[in-house]
Amino acid sequence: MQNHVFGALCATLLGLAAGPALSHATLERSEAPAGAAYRAVIRIGHGCDGQATHTLRVELPEGFYNAKPMPKAGWVLETVKGPYAQPFDNHGTQMTEGTREVIWSGDELQDDWYDEFVIRGTVGADVAPGTVLYFPTVQECADGKADWTDVSGSKEVPNPAPGLTVAAGKAGHGHGHGDHAAANSAGPVILGDLTLDGGFSRATPPGAPVAGGFLTIANGGAEDRLVAASADFAGRTEIHEMAMEGEVMRMRELPEGLPIPAGGTVELKPGGYHLMFMELKQPLVEGETVNVTLSFEKAGEVSLPLAVGPRNAGAQKGDGHGGH
Repeated sequence: MQNHVFGALCATLLGLAAGPALSHATLERSEAPAGAAYRAVIRIGHGCDGQATHTLRVELPEGFYNAKPMPKAGWVLETVKGPYAQPFDNHGTQMTEGTREVIWSGDELQDDWYDEFVIRGTVGADVAPGTVLYFPTVQECADGKADWTDVSGSKEVPNPAPGLTVAAGKAGHGHGHGDHAAANSAGPVILGDLTLDGGFSRATPPGAPVAGGFLTIANGGAEDRLVAASADFAGRTEIHEMAMEGEVMRMRELPEGLPIPAGGTVELKPGGYHLMFMELKQPLVEGETVNVTLSFEKAGEVSLPLAVGPRNAGAQKGDGHGGH
């Protein structure tokens, strides 16, 4: 009986949470640090007054560079190029123009269906924290359109554009090189009594199925436990350790999570405890930043940026972790 009530409550809460997200065109993740890679997922939850959407147009904001849309099966994908108001330094190459608008057309998204349209790019390192980058979006239907283009920031307007709030980055963020230059570009993240610092991952070759995540967790309070992790660039994420079994170093999942002792510090590093990102949806590119969501038994949930370093970032002799 208790499980039934709990399940019903969860379903109700999920239903309530999903309602507003489907009312407008929205972004799956509404915050990203300056200088970081960002995967703009435009969520579409209905058509135009009951009609199916046959075309979706997304205008890209100034400050969002090197944009690359994801093709969708059945849809025709077009991009409109144009100059940037401010040039963008892409790993030493100055970019003065790029994709400014993305158009998906030629298929139908029924009024009572839901879908997501994805554009991957980079938030400019010089974008001031607190700036909102808007992605004006227009749905075209047979006899009309639904436009989400208001960039005033007002919560009272009926057609707000999807907005991304830029968080603080650091100089050189997104362009670090060397073992830990990228890893230390983001400052510590505080979650209750926990301090999370030095988060980084390693660049992966195209087609690689897995990657690792590393950080240091300092606990200034009572014992806690890292119980789960997730990332939008991976199909699933597990908590792993490398340990000797006889004379062989083996990797294994920690299904019960990783204890964080009271007053102690736990380091997730190559050759030891680490996050394992599996079923990668995209390569991890050196110099960019990805985000992982960590869940702790007591402290709760937090989003942590991981700077992507070279493929041997943080390598130690014999760590057995170079290519997963």
